Amino acid sequence: MSVKYQIDDIDRKILSHLVKNARVPFLEIARECGISGAAIHQRVKKMEDAGIIEGSRFIVKPDALGFGVCAFIGVVLDHAHTYKTVVKEIESIPEVMECHFITGGFTFLLKLRCNDHQHLMDILINTLQNIPGIAKTETFISLDELIDRQIMLTASEQ
Repeated sequence: MSVKYQIDDIDRKILSHLVKNARVPFLEIARECGISGAAIHQRVKKMEDAGIIEGSRFIVKPDALGFGVCAFIGVVLDHAHTYKTVVKEIESIPEVMECHFITGGFTFLLKLRCNDHQHLMDILINTLQNIPGIAKTETFISLDELIDRQIMLTASEQ
């Protein structure tokens, strides 16, 4: 049984620092917050245990590795009962970065990264559209990513 953790202004400051740079030393955050490094460790641990934060990671830039095409694909299923099977198949496609179950005219919205348009077409024709249960797809190619950020908390938000 997990206990709901109420974040306070100090937690918000900690989160603000970690979102900007997950590698910032806890002692630096402690100086900014006016508390001890041990208190920062304890608060971060509590927020991890409460499911507010989940570790830290490096972000690999797809463009730098040659995956310059970003596409969003709306997927419609032919039957609702194929949901789990289709998701399992989609999960096996390495180019799929995200899969969201959505409202509206599509069942899923996928985010893919591909090397080029030919690569994207190959994934669509030879992989995605061959998955049993997928009735149709619609592809949207991103021309530019204008905003990419984490949730930002300020001390006054609750």
